Amino acid sequence: MKIKDHFLTQEEFEIVETETKGVFKTTPIPSNISRYYESEDYISHHQDTGSLKEKLYKFLQSFNLQYKKNILVDRIKKGSRVLDYGCGAGEFVKYIENDFQTFGFEPNSDARNAAINKVQKAKIIDEISSIENKSLDAITLWHVFEHIENQSEMLEIFNQKLKEKGLLIIAVPNPTSYDAKHYKEFWAAYDVPRHIYHFSKNGMEDLISKNPDWKLRKIKPLLLDSFYISMLSEKYKKSSLFWLKAIIHGTISNVKALFSNEFSSLIYIIEKK
Repeated sequence: MKIKDHFLTQEEFEIVETETKGVFKTTPIPSNISRYYESEDYISHHQDTGSLKEKLYKFLQSFNLQYKKNILVDRIKKGSRVLDYGCGAGEFVKYIENDFQTFGFEPNSDARNAAINKVQKAKIIDEISSIENKSLDAITLWHVFEHIENQSEMLEIFNQKLKEKGLLIIAVPNPTSYDAKHYKEFWAAYDVPRHIYHFSKNGMEDLISKNPDWKLRKIKPLLLDSFYISMLSEKYKKSSLFWLKAIIHGTISNVKALFSNEFSSLIYIIEKK
């Protein structure tokens, strides 16, 4: 499938299936990939603007943050050591810093500085090597894993940093969801070339099952993602009343997924063996 970078450059890329069925890769990957993140609108890196759009995003984000925090609270003790890998401007790190000993890794200097200025207790780092081996109780990647090209290497590093029975929590978009099938090449969560990999539910399950270091414990949905992704997809299509169509198709996606489990975005809760 050929997909445009609707978000920024309008360049065209191709998505091809890897040797793992249900896992796809964007090709070609630009050598200067960092320039594809250089936009004030890139939501994980921007600053508070005070706009109505930003206020609405922050309001909905608060529900997501609590939902994500509950996943940790239900599984690890208060005061446990948690690394949010690819923490962006630090929203999740700040949200959990009073409950856990929290670290945030962020390679982008602008986002990292925003996170540093936002948190009070959490430690923001730019090198994961500064984290001791076998010292973490959980590592979270909220829509980050799909950006990583050297995934096998990073999974090995995560394994080294986690304690025995530590949790690796990965949230990624699902290209076999209803909204992905509906919007096709306009589906915003393809987000090429920033999203290097794309994981169907079966593909991610297969990827994890083939790795002897990990055991998949549970899969949970991110319900609000279907609405946000549908809204962006409608905007890429230049639809009128894009917000209303996004509500309709986001709702349809979630209702269908109640029976198929193919939600727009899925959270994989993985345990280190």
